[in-house]
Amino acid sequence: MTGMTGGMRAGGVAGLVALMALSACVDPPAAPPPAVVPHLTQPPVAPLPEQPQPGEASRALSAYYARVQTDLLAQGLLRGDTNPADAPFTDAMLARNFVRIALFDEYVEQGGELRQQARISRLRRWEVPVRIAVEFGATIPAEQQTRDRASVAAYAARLARLTGHPIRQTTPDTANFHILFVNEDDRLALEPRLRALAPGIAHSSVRAVLNLPRSTYCLVVGFSEGDSATYAQAIVIIRGEHPDLMRLACIHEELAQGLGLVNDSPQARPTIFNDNEEFGLLTRHDELLLKILYDPRLIPGMTAAEAAPIVRQIAAELLGGPV
Repeated sequence: MTGMTGGMRAGGVAGLVALMALSACVDPPAAPPPAVVPHLTQPPVAPLPEQPQPGEASRALSAYYARVQTDLLAQGLLRGDTNPADAPFTDAMLARNFVRIALFDEYVEQGGELRQQARISRLRRWEVPVRIAVEFGATIPAEQQTRDRASVAAYAARLARLTGHPIRQTTPDTANFHILFVNEDDRLALEPRLRALAPGIAHSSVRAVLNLPRSTYCLVVGFSEGDSATYAQAIVIIRGEHPDLMRLACIHEELAQGLGLVNDSPQARPTIFNDNEEFGLLTRHDELLLKILYDPRLIPGMTAAEAAPIVRQIAAELLGGPV
């Protein structure tokens, strides 16, 4: 789903002359005239540029999402427990949830717009290494950038361990998985950056980002080449106005969805892939979904009918019964 400005001016030495007086019974010889010491000056230090501040709309969103997070926590939602005792699941449940989450698309394109509507699809995932880069809008505070970079780095390492797939951070010019943290003013000016990152991006995807309703906290758009069932590029949009926990929840969900767990299921639990917001951070159930997705026995492009028996076998190996 302000800024720090500062400068340091070094002090200069205007001149330091040490004078020694010699005492004796006779008058000392006349002292030579003192040497002329040039006045040393420091070049002027240019002040750091002021960071652009969020606009009125962004400040209003920050206040709104702060209230949203407070309300969710008051209801016992946005949970962070990995293996909750009140939400046991079996291997059969895990396999069924995998099919709902990995083999259905969450959005369809209608009339040039993306609309939320689950539709059966094919298994998709990455076959090439995932190279992640993080970018920030101009109005994201420096201290927030530091926290978010650390969160992405830790989570990317966790995803690599779970999937066994190469996932690492890199620079924007070599990345194929871009995470953009943006405030409202930044987001509304994103079109040139989106088109630079993904030449040929559909107008519907651009409009989905530019016309993002406040009820949508964050999103990910994945790209394949032609009819391929493997990903070549992904772009994640996370609102900078979110408080810390909601931003972390967006990192957890959108990066995992960008790896191929593309749908949400109201029947699945305990999971972040459910719009009820009960769980905010990746659960053990979700970790197992990722393990299944990147199991070599599954092949990108498989239909639900082809994948389901293999998924049931993998789930049984992972669990073998209730947990």
